[in-house]
Amino acid sequence: MSAVTVPEAPRVPEAPRTPHAPDAPDVPRTLKRSAGLPDRLFRGVARGSGAVVLVIMLLVGTFLGYRAWEALRVAKWSFLTTSAWEPESHRFGIAAVLTGTVLIGLVAIAIAVPLAMGTALYISEYAPRSVRRTMITVVDLMAAVPSVVYGLWGAFYLQSHIVGLSRWLATYLSWIPFLKVRGADPGDPLATTTVYTSSTFIAGIVVALMVTPIACSVMRETFSQAPAGEREGAYALGSTRWGVIRTVVLPFGRGGAIGGTMLGLGRALGETIAVYMIISPSFVIQPRILENGTNSVSSLIALRYGSASDFGMSALMAAGLALFLMTLVVNFIASSIVARSRSGAGADA
Repeated sequence: MSAVTVPEAPRVPEAPRTPHAPDAPDVPRTLKRSAGLPDRLFRGVARGSGAVVLVIMLLVGTFLGYRAWEALRVAKWSFLTTSAWEPESHRFGIAAVLTGTVLIGLVAIAIAVPLAMGTALYISEYAPRSVRRTMITVVDLMAAVPSVVYGLWGAFYLQSHIVGLSRWLATYLSWIPFLKVRGADPGDPLATTTVYTSSTFIAGIVVALMVTPIACSVMRETFSQAPAGEREGAYALGSTRWGVIRTVVLPFGRGGAIGGTMLGLGRALGETIAVYMIISPSFVIQPRILENGTNSVSSLIALRYGSASDFGMSALMAAGLALFLMTLVVNFIASSIVARSRSGAGADA
């Protein structure tokens, strides 16, 4: 028997080896992308819009500073420490009106934040779908109501119905300094109630109702975007609905809640007509929120604008500049807080 010869496979020539230097650094490849026309247009519009906003703010600040320079040159630093408002005699300052502005804003935020957060949580977590749509519409419509309507409601309805609560707070909580009312006699049922009207407390309640829809809308949008995976994981571990809210929704929506609160505070600090219709203007520092008499920067401008002289107008512009700067500081602080507690920063969707 003859042996079968198997032919050998043809050899493939090896590719020449490139010498590699062991000490050569690895240079990452640069990725280049070419943005299309829609991307370039969007980027240009976004940058242009941001630049326009900054320019407008700069122009507003420059205008106020230019018009206020004459009054600030006369008042100097006493503008921040003087309570009286007598521009014609060169004795004027914003100590009293600035204190009233801050107190009204704090009262409004203290009432609006729990109300807005509770409403936002109910809409996003508890309300049935049909009720949810209705409530969202109602809350958005509340934000569209003119401030003069809130002012009329507060002046002619709320003020007469809230006196009982003010008296109760002053009677049983007067040991707290800012809830004390001078000239009130809790033991006399026939005592006048005018000491409780036109107060910081009443103005703060009205402003709170104006702030609540704005803060609620921001919080609701943030809470509704909580990661579904983390919600389902919490439920799978046996958590209750409140447990999911406490461990998932609220931590995720912390930045939105802070942003909505500070946005509402900015609205509260600058509210004019509603506060002007309720308060009894007073040019003394008045820290007792239940007592008659308070003031705000915006109400001062509305009160004195029509009868102001040239120098008085410069003083009002100085007050407006102070309010403008205070609002910028509040917004800057809010941006810093939100940047450090960004919604979902610690969550894995």
